[in-house]
Amino acid sequence: MGRVPRRIGIRMAVASLAFAAACVAGYRESRAIEPRGDSATRRDAIDGSLSVPAHASDLHIAVPCVGLSAGDAATAWRLVEIGHADHTAPAQLAPLAAPDGAKRSDGALLLAVIPAGGTPGASRSWKLERAPKPSGAPGFALRDLNAASVGVYQGEQPVFVYNHGSIVRDDIAAGDARRERACYLHPVWGLAGEVLTDDFPKDHPHHHGLFWAWPHIVIDGAEYDLWVNDRIRQATVRWLHRDAGPITSTLAVENGWFVGDRNAMTERVWIRVYRADEQSRVLDIGLTIIPRGSPVTLRGAEGKSYGGMTARFAPGPRADTVITVPDGPTRDDLPDTRLPWADFTSRFAGAQGPSGAALLVHPDHPDFPPAWLTRHYGPLCVGWPGVNAKTLPVDQPVHLAYRFWIHKTASDVAAMRGAFDAYSAAVKAEWRSVQSQN
Repeated sequence: MGRVPRRIGIRMAVASLAFAAACVAGYRESRAIEPRGDSATRRDAIDGSLSVPAHASDLHIAVPCVGLSAGDAATAWRLVEIGHADHTAPAQLAPLAAPDGAKRSDGALLLAVIPAGGTPGASRSWKLERAPKPSGAPGFALRDLNAASVGVYQGEQPVFVYNHGSIVRDDIAAGDARRERACYLHPVWGLAGEVLTDDFPKDHPHHHGLFWAWPHIVIDGAEYDLWVNDRIRQATVRWLHRDAGPITSTLAVENGWFVGDRNAMTERVWIRVYRADEQSRVLDIGLTIIPRGSPVTLRGAEGKSYGGMTARFAPGPRADTVITVPDGPTRDDLPDTRLPWADFTSRFAGAQGPSGAALLVHPDHPDFPPAWLTRHYGPLCVGWPGVNAKTLPVDQPVHLAYRFWIHKTASDVAAMRGAFDAYSAAVKAEWRSVQSQN
């Protein structure tokens, strides 16, 4: 289960090198922790407290804290609920992302999974302190699998592979731009070791795992198609960050959209995965895109809306495949339909029963909820800006954030609503410094 499946006829070649992931909280204006003169790593506790909404589900949080630094990540931290000393949660620190998606040199992102609890409608307060000893649960590890791909593992269990270099399918004609791609996640594994995503599927060989691409891109009056790499391609420019800790693993990378040698769009990607529990795993992806040199116009496919974040699944038989949206399970494919989330459940190869994953749109996403295209043969496609074109000004960042919620068994509407509610509630978590509490 710890080995990456080999694909006959595919070779991997190096692209420009440039991982770690930041939730949208890392892009927000930070609230400072009240600092002291001595080093945070020598303190038993940090002034201030974490405020988290009470919730019936665990909350996966990423909260900016300027008073700490990512250098404090070497210390084992924990959160203790104020008034409930027996309620604790391991914590981890990671670098902050700036509004343009670059890695900040100051501050830190506080990461934790807050256990469910509290009075509905109320908030819970937690203090951050040095942990008496590190958590004994299996942490994350990164492995460079070859020159083009890095694997993320929780203990010995594979979680996903990020392909930062070019992946080539040799049995597709050399002149066909669909034979090569980069800057995407595949494979993504389920909790039972099954592979959820597909790459180079026979029905649509340009689809590739968890990816983001647009079919209509206009730059200086010329139109390009990143969906099939028609005269434009994604390539890695540099790594921003990569780490593997006890609670999360983060990859952050800067990519470019290249027309020939010209980089027309800076694309900064933060990918963060949280430690799985028995039933689910959370994978957060934040994209920041910034036009360079000229405005860039994006538009989705006519009548369908696809163009943007896409999950291409590798499902089992159609009879075992169910797509669920807020109104319930759907028999028909949905074109150009506004949704906050959609779930894909099937019987994947290697699994004993049904499993799957949902794609959730962050509540601060532009034009929320965006339009989607869902297809039972494999893809869930978030369409932003959809069928109506949007022109992005030069050097103006646009941030797009999503959650890929992986579940071990079949899910239902109630579970999916709970997962989305938890995603939305976690956004409200904030660090309150001593000053802000006075």
